[in-house]
Amino acid sequence: MADARVPTPIDDLAEQWLDTLLDLQPELHVHLGRPGREADYGDRSPDGVAAFAEAARATLAAVRAATPEDTTDAITRDEMIRTLELEIEQVEAGFWQRDLNVIASPAQDFRDIFDLMGTESEQDWDHVARRMHHVPAAMAGWLDSLRIGIAAGNTPAIRQVREVAAQARKQTGADSFFAALADRADVPESLAADLRSGARAASEAYATLVDFLEQDLAPHAREADAVGREHYALASRGFVGAEIDLDETYEWGVEELARMVAEQEQVADRIRPGAGVAEAIALLEADPSRQLHGTDALQRWMQETSDRAVEELGRTHFDIPEPMRRLECMIAPTQEGGIYYTAPSEDFERAGRMWWSVPEGVTDFDTWRELTTVYHEGVPGHHLQLGLATYNSAELNGWRRLSWNSGHGEGWALYAERLMADLGYLDDPADRLGMLDGQRMRAARVVVDIGVHLGKPKPDGSGTWTGEDAFGFMAQHVNMDDSFVRFEVNRYLGWAGQAPSYKVGQRMWEQLRDDWVAANGADPSAGGLKEFHRRALSVGSIGLGTLRTTLLPH
Repeated sequence: MADARVPTPIDDLAEQWLDTLLDLQPELHVHLGRPGREADYGDRSPDGVAAFAEAARATLAAVRAATPEDTTDAITRDEMIRTLELEIEQVEAGFWQRDLNVIASPAQDFRDIFDLMGTESEQDWDHVARRMHHVPAAMAGWLDSLRIGIAAGNTPAIRQVREVAAQARKQTGADSFFAALADRADVPESLAADLRSGARAASEAYATLVDFLEQDLAPHAREADAVGREHYALASRGFVGAEIDLDETYEWGVEELARMVAEQEQVADRIRPGAGVAEAIALLEADPSRQLHGTDALQRWMQETSDRAVEELGRTHFDIPEPMRRLECMIAPTQEGGIYYTAPSEDFERAGRMWWSVPEGVTDFDTWRELTTVYHEGVPGHHLQLGLATYNSAELNGWRRLSWNSGHGEGWALYAERLMADLGYLDDPADRLGMLDGQRMRAARVVVDIGVHLGKPKPDGSGTWTGEDAFGFMAQHVNMDDSFVRFEVNRYLGWAGQAPSYKVGQRMWEQLRDDWVAANGADPSAGGLKEFHRRALSVGSIGLGTLRTTLLPH
């Protein structure tokens, strides 16, 4: 690591804001691997939201009044102003009153935090037990916020209510995640009894959630999936980290999808001359040499693939510090679908982790389809990006290292997939088809997400988008099983603006790279791209608008 810079007043403000977040959202202690508050939840009640907004307004005023001392300060100031203004706007718009969806709401957060908690010592298990006992209070505070939304007529869509109720029901009773977690503990009986009691308390809290969703919220939930242009624009600005022209982006998404389909057809012809995409996929799915059976085999393959990428890319195209060379590939304890990454702890004692939440009943996996996913989540994707931000403590204050922007992060991960193709790692037509399969899906969801939520005309001219239209459209463009398609579409419908940030982010990364190369006279074949990547990733995960201003200030 480089010598640490002397903290400036703006660094101090950023650290103070991080301390405030750690106090108001103590789950961050677990995410960062910091001691303290290991068993606590943040306050999701109306009072908790008000406390957050008050703190954000005070910090925003202080940051606006501060003067940068160097470039690092200028980036920090710009990004703090951007994010604080946005968070305040979203509070004032009542986002917290309808905070319910199938993938990224308190219904999932209350449980998912346990995946990152230590279970090696009795003290660790004590923290687990106490957190399980705290689930009911955390749940009650959040439900109070949803009740405010009911009173204000500001509710989530009925589809999300029903789907989350089905998810929550899995966390109730003797077969819940919490019961299984308590049963794993090899601890003295007194602590084991506390764990079992905590598991019952947490499961009962989820039973309360099911009752609330079905009896209280469902009768008031809106029927339409669409959130409307005003809500969508505010959500999109948060996810992308810049304001985009939603109408132009929709039209670009339609064109990008057509390009992905055409490129897939070309690759399919290489797999078997004259074959279409569907036939090529059928051939690959029937090839036993390209299949894995069971989650143990999947986990081993993920780890071997990831280790090889780290070792090879670390010699050639990226500087990968030694602490970052450990990346753990995990099968998630849930069965909800989805693949995700969790960053290392600040001291790298807990490694970065790639998690695969395998849907119930799915036992077979295609390596040609999933190879690009390992690069997306690992190296040069999220692990390189977030690991470097964690590692760069000499230059980035704690708040900058913690920050995450979806357009920056997910856009980089898609950019990384294409980069691996450019570097020759996806020269096998099957592997390239798998990469294009994912890129096609990401383009299709730009069309679906903006189309449904803004009520745009469908590309085939058959009318205006509805939520129901999304399922059939995505099934045409995603070569995955029905359970995956259902989960993905429900995610888009409930988490407006997030899904397009991947492909939109990739587009903006590629535009920025090309503009930076042109402005700096860099030679991509002689290390120019390596220098661009070094500079771009060294500043951490900032909004794409801030990143562009940083790398191309004029």
